[in-house]
Amino acid sequence: MLVHAIPTNVSYEFAAEVRDGLTRAEQKELPSKYLYDDVGSALFEVISHLPEYGLTRADERLLRRHASEIVDRVQGPVAVAELGSGSGRKTRWLLEAFCRKQRTSYYPVEISHSALVMCERALSDIDSISIVGFEREYLDGLLEVAAYRTPGQHLCVLFLGSTIGNFDRAAGVNFLSRVRCVLQPGDSLLLGTDLEKSHSQLIRAYDDELGVTAAFNLNLLARINRELGADFNLAEFEHLARINEVERSVEMHLFSKRRQVVSVPAAEVVVEFREGETIWTESSHKYSMDEIFETARKAGFRCEVQWVDEEWPFAENLLVAE
Repeated sequence: MLVHAIPTNVSYEFAAEVRDGLTRAEQKELPSKYLYDDVGSALFEVISHLPEYGLTRADERLLRRHASEIVDRVQGPVAVAELGSGSGRKTRWLLEAFCRKQRTSYYPVEISHSALVMCERALSDIDSISIVGFEREYLDGLLEVAAYRTPGQHLCVLFLGSTIGNFDRAAGVNFLSRVRCVLQPGDSLLLGTDLEKSHSQLIRAYDDELGVTAAFNLNLLARINRELGADFNLAEFEHLARINEVERSVEMHLFSKRRQVVSVPAAEVVVEFREGETIWTESSHKYSMDEIFETARKAGFRCEVQWVDEEWPFAENLLVAE
């Protein structure tokens, strides 16, 4: 497996985004992508097994049941790129189905080095597969993958789970449009989308009884301490999940239990927190089935087919580049 390292300026970018996010006047916030360092990625793997969090299991059920049908609808010959592969566990069914038809090149794109290593270990035993991993941001990695394509080869991009839900709706369309710009007509995108469900079910999923999601969220502050020399006292912050009815999303916040001052030397900033003030760390937007067709159209795709899990409302959507 060939793993391309993230450029050395990533710490500078991290510091700059922390400084920008923690000095906002109305609402402090931090980009959700920074939740997924090696520790955060490992904690999220645990979250995916929790009884309250049915999303990952719904994703896996659909991929397991419909892998052959999905692959049959993708134009070939094909190379497969996955944005945010994680450990690659749920991708196995699709890759095995692709490899039964042809030798398949698989390009996982991940910001977590350990996740890429896990992905290779999990999937390298599949017959007729080659794996080249890119330790990159999504679009940077996808551009590199596109450069590998051979004449006449189609590209199938996997964006599974509910990562598109981390974008608000306008930003989601913009991101998908940028993906479309990398693709050629006839290329495909398999997009996972979490569907609307009851508020009580969502709160349980994002604030589990064991506190694993809380540890996942608080690890972001621990990461800032480790990498940027900050002095966050994690005991003085609390995980908070709440519903945003207007945006149809679940928000994750870190709640300051008291008035306090935190120094982040590498970001050259000292941050004051009021008691009860929060840092907004992630949103997970929930979709209706119908709006996915319109989202695809706005981004330059055609939604060809949906597969929906009834146990935990979730959809896999096959989008084809127009």
